[in-house]
Amino acid sequence: MGSLVGHLAPGFWFLLKGFWHLLNHIKLHVQNPKTYHSLPWFPSTKIRYLELYVIMVGCSMFIVMELFIGPNRHQPFDTDGTIPSNHLHTFEHSLISLAFLVYGAFGILLDKFVPIAQYELTHLIEGIAFGQQLLLFHFHSADHKGVEGQYHMLLQILILISFITTLMGIGYQKSFIVSFIRSISVLFQGLWLIVMGFMLWTRSLIPKGCFLNLEVGHHVVRCHGEEALERAKSLVNFQFCWYLIWVTIFAVLIYLAIHKIYAGNVDYQSVTTYDLEKVHENIEAQRKLCESQSFLVMKKSFSPVDMEE
Repeated sequence: MGSLVGHLAPGFWFLLKGFWHLLNHIKLHVQNPKTYHSLPWFPSTKIRYLELYVIMVGCSMFIVMELFIGPNRHQPFDTDGTIPSNHLHTFEHSLISLAFLVYGAFGILLDKFVPIAQYELTHLIEGIAFGQQLLLFHFHSADHKGVEGQYHMLLQILILISFITTLMGIGYQKSFIVSFIRSISVLFQGLWLIVMGFMLWTRSLIPKGCFLNLEVGHHVVRCHGEEALERAKSLVNFQFCWYLIWVTIFAVLIYLAIHKIYAGNVDYQSVTTYDLEKVHENIEAQRKLCESQSFLVMKKSFSPVDMEE
């Protein structure tokens, strides 16, 4: 993953997943505003498990690429069977992919067996995958202090949001905003990984006063002095804020576009009519309640003694 291609591949996967969920959650909510219920994954029309198949195939390919294709000797271990220092990050990335691979596999199994806690367990497994991703990036063996570390720190914020909203989805299954934020965070993860790939491994995009240096088997951005380093980190923060604004604009515009397309198919009721009907229903219910109570009072008044008299 410590390369341009290594960031573009998972970045595109997260971007595609986030965009797919964003579209489907918005469409589902617009068409069913009163009965909206979040879904952990969305079946396609022709191939039901297409989303989960893509996750499993993509993660499997990424694991193979990290452990067996990327290394010079096409295997991740040293001659004595230990893990060399320059391959620690490949194992970390592979474990992240393995967690999402498990999520995709259990998503299919849970859907086939249909247990009572299918929805909750599917969300929980995906939350564990995001939690493991956050853990491994937080304690990443790569640089934490330089420009790359700044990119990874901001990435952890997005992963944390995905982790929290995924777990919140278990208890707030009817909350559209939770699903909306989760979809945006996953989409932003993918976009940020792609940005990292270009900005960290394209020489022409390296900040002024910094350079690419080969360390422990992969290139790392280093800067000439603290001033150049602080300037480069500030530029990373500017980029994050810039993309955050554009992702927000994009998500809201997508919502408005889908709302305009599908909102006409939903039978909405005016607030005034709805309120008037509720008032009439309440009045009718109160009238029936009064009649039943008066009937009970009359019934009690006719005791057996009164009847004999």
